[in-house]
Amino acid sequence: MFTERAKRFNFKKLSYFPFFGVLFLSYFFTVSSLLYAQEPESEFDQSIVKNGESLFKGNCTVCHGINDVIIGPALRDVHERKSEEWIYSFVKNSQKVIRSGDEYAVNLYNEYNKTLMTSFDFSNEELNSILTYIKSESFKPVEVSVVSEVSQTSESSPVESDNFYISLALNILLLIIIIFVLFRFTDLSRKYVTLQDTQSGGKLLNIDDKEIVENKFDLKKFVKSNMVLGFASFTFIIVFVKSCIDGLYTVGIQQNYEPTQPIAFSHQIHAGQFEIDCNYCHTGVNISKSANIPSVNICMNCHNAIKTDQPEIKKILTAYEENKPIEWIRVHNLPDLAYFNHSQHVAVGGLDCETCHGPIKEMDVVYQYANLTMGWCINCHRDAQVNTKGNDYYDKLVALHKKNSKSPLKVEDVGGLECSKCHY
Repeated sequence: MFTERAKRFNFKKLSYFPFFGVLFLSYFFTVSSLLYAQEPESEFDQSIVKNGESLFKGNCTVCHGINDVIIGPALRDVHERKSEEWIYSFVKNSQKVIRSGDEYAVNLYNEYNKTLMTSFDFSNEELNSILTYIKSESFKPVEVSVVSEVSQTSESSPVESDNFYISLALNILLLIIIIFVLFRFTDLSRKYVTLQDTQSGGKLLNIDDKEIVENKFDLKKFVKSNMVLGFASFTFIIVFVKSCIDGLYTVGIQQNYEPTQPIAFSHQIHAGQFEIDCNYCHTGVNISKSANIPSVNICMNCHNAIKTDQPEIKKILTAYEENKPIEWIRVHNLPDLAYFNHSQHVAVGGLDCETCHGPIKEMDVVYQYANLTMGWCINCHRDAQVNTKGNDYYDKLVALHKKNSKSPLKVEDVGGLECSKCHY
């Protein structure tokens, strides 16, 4: 039985087996992991908490944090320190409460550099939602941030770099072991077939088979073979052509553009750590075509009292005193032939800033996250659903769409792919 199978075996394949085996197995050297986290359910009405969070981040985070002192005190457990009636009165008119001689209010005023809190014309319902949000955050454990300590001791953590090199070394070692095993298997197979042929009196292998079995693998001959040279040439041409095409597609694209600004402003500190709402500085994002770059006056709302001795803050103070604008360098530039309206996407479409600007709350230096090409915009219009809730403008369009389709109404269904929408 063995003799018949051996006769049908093509020994020419044996010499190339290790290389094709290595080529095949090399595609499977990948490691991945997924982490899941689940937060406990809150005992508060989430709709009220969400509304309160929106109001808090849009109005309060400039001066207050839940756990951090900014301009005013941290608000964690503020509902346990004072009654709701007192808090509502102080938010609506802090000056009136201070002038009334309230001891707690006067002490706050003196403790925080006699800085008066802005009066807010909130309804009791809105104040209740803000306070509910503060209560929900107060129930959460305090998270201790060590980012600043790490950045002071080392510019970059070596952990990720070490893991990369360890992984690379293990993969190379595994590849070497596999190559050794394959060559060893080929050598043992050759010896086994030779032994079986000897025991059979030379009847197992013919002259051609013996020539293949007895000849050792010639690496130089294999590399110079037409098959290898042809494959290498084909691969080189494909890579070269693909590189040229990719290069043409990058003309005019400024993805990852990261200019050095005249003042080292950190979104990670302002929007991330202190959770200042984007709308506070970029005041036009909900009402205008442009989000606008903040003026010096907006910076001075906080930095007339915060860290005025820091070198970067002194640049703001100098610009304010000399009545000169800060010459910020624009990061996101669209060509003149393209029209984009921030308010249409943010106020009407309900998009978050991160959709286009990426993880802006983690950026110390702002860079262009997306490539902002026409294809990128069109893909978004094809996938994005239209926010029709509470907007009577879309009622008839939704009704007509439901007659012809069961899928949700998307931007492309309301003219989002028409040329004149962005080019005119």
